[in-house]
Amino acid sequence: MNAEPLAASRELLARHFGFWQATAINITQIVGAGVFATIPLILGVLPGAYALLAWLVAGVLIFFDSLIWGELGAALPSAGGSYHILLESYGRSRWGRLMAFLFVWQILISGPLEIGSGLVAAAQFSTGIDADYKAFDERTTAKFELAISEKHKLGVAIGPSRLFGFALGVLIIALLYRRIATLGQLSVIFLVGVLGVLAWVLLEGFTRFDPMLAFDSSTRPERLDLALGAGMGYAIYSYLGYYNVCYLGGEVRDPARTIPRSILVSSISVVVLFTLVQLAITGAMPWQDAEKLKDENLTAEFMERNRGHWAAVLVTVMLIGSCFASAFAGTLGYSRVPFAAAREGHFFAWFAAVHPEHQIPHRSLLLIGGMILFWSFFSLETIITALIATRILEQFVAQVFAVILLRNLQPERPRPWRMWLYPLPCAVAVAGWAFVYLNTGLPFILIGAGTLLAGALVFLVWAWRSRTWPFDAKRYRL
Repeated sequence: MNAEPLAASRELLARHFGFWQATAINITQIVGAGVFATIPLILGVLPGAYALLAWLVAGVLIFFDSLIWGELGAALPSAGGSYHILLESYGRSRWGRLMAFLFVWQILISGPLEIGSGLVAAAQFSTGIDADYKAFDERTTAKFELAISEKHKLGVAIGPSRLFGFALGVLIIALLYRRIATLGQLSVIFLVGVLGVLAWVLLEGFTRFDPMLAFDSSTRPERLDLALGAGMGYAIYSYLGYYNVCYLGGEVRDPARTIPRSILVSSISVVVLFTLVQLAITGAMPWQDAEKLKDENLTAEFMERNRGHWAAVLVTVMLIGSCFASAFAGTLGYSRVPFAAAREGHFFAWFAAVHPEHQIPHRSLLLIGGMILFWSFFSLETIITALIATRILEQFVAQVFAVILLRNLQPERPRPWRMWLYPLPCAVAVAGWAFVYLNTGLPFILIGAGTLLAGALVFLVWAWRSRTWPFDAKRYRL
C-alpha cells in the first residue's frame, strides 16, 4: 500500500466546508435527539442534582478527547476520518491494516445505531403532537422484547410512529443524494433550527427557575460510582458528533485550521448548553416527574405545563426537526467511511464509486442509509448502550494510542495543530473511556469485546484469502 489512493480520494471530493459549516455539521449531529431524550434516562440512574455530574464529568472526558481528535484530524485530513487516522498511525502495511479494518467493521454497526437512535427519538417525540394520535399509536404498535440479562432487554417496535421515523430516514437519504455545496448550506439552516429549540427551552426554564428543584439532592444513588458510569454513557451519547467533521476531512477548506477549531468549539459549546438545559428543565418541574417520561416526550410536557398545548405541539415539531438535522449530519459523515476504505482496498471495491454528476460516494451512502433504516425499529435505551459499548474500544481508545504512536514513530510528519498539555489528555481519555465501558453492563461489555474479536477473525480470513499481511511473509517481512 502507498499514499496514492489517499491522494486520489482527496482529489475526487471537492472542498466546500469552511469553519462555520464544519461547526454546524458537528453541532447539528450532537444536539439532535440527544439531550432531550436522555435527561429522563440520566435521572433514572442519577436522581435530582446528581444528574449534573453525568453532563459535567462526561464533558471533561469529551473535551480532552476533542484535543486528540483535533491533532489527528489536522495532521490527517481525509474522507473517512478515523479510518485513515488508524491506518496511518499504526502503520499502513501492517498493524494499521488491522486497526483500520476493525474501525470500518464497528462503524458499520455503531454508526447506523447512532443515527437510527435519532429516528427512534423522532418517532417517540411525534406522539406529543396529538393525544388521539398517541393513543392510536399505542393501540396499533406491535412490540417484541428479548431479555439479554436481568436488567437489559432488546426491544423492537413496529407501528405508525416508527414508520414515521423510517420515512424521515428515507427523506434524509434522498436529500444527501445532492452536490456537497448544497449540503453545506443545509447544515447551517439546520443549525439555526436546532439552536432555536435550545434557546426556547432555556428561556422558559430559567424564567421559572427554582433552585430548590434544580439542586435537589435529597435522593442519593446507592452506588454513586456505578450510577455515574451509567449516566455518563447516556451523556456521552448526547455529545457524540463533536468530531463529525473529521469524516469529511477531504471536503474541508484549510483543514489544518478548520478541523481542530470546529471540534473544540463544538465540544465546549454543547457541554455548556446541555448542562444548562438540564438545569432549565429540572429547575422548572420536579425531577421525579421528568424521570417518569423516559418513554414519552419530556420537552412537550415541559412546554405544556409552562405555555399550554400549542407550545407542546410547536416544540414537538421543532424536536422532530432537530432529530432530522442530527440524522442528516451523521449520515453525511458516516457515509464517507466505507467509501474511503474501499478506495484503498480495505472494503468491497463496489463502494468506492463516486456519482458522476453529484460527486458524492453514492453507493457508500446507500449502504449506511439502509442500515440506519434497519435500526430505526429498535428500542432507544438498548441502541444507546450498544453503540457506546461497540465504539469505545475500536475507536476512542484506539485513537488515544494512535496519537502517541504518530508522535513517536513519525516525528517528521507535519502537525499543523498540537493538543494542549500532552500527554495529560491521553491519560484522562483512556481512564474515562475505560470507566464508561466497564459500567455499560456485562451483556454490553461482551457485545463490545465480541464485535472486536469477530472483526479480527473476519480480517484474518480476508487477509489470508487476499494473501496480504500477516500472511504475505515475503512482502511484509514477518
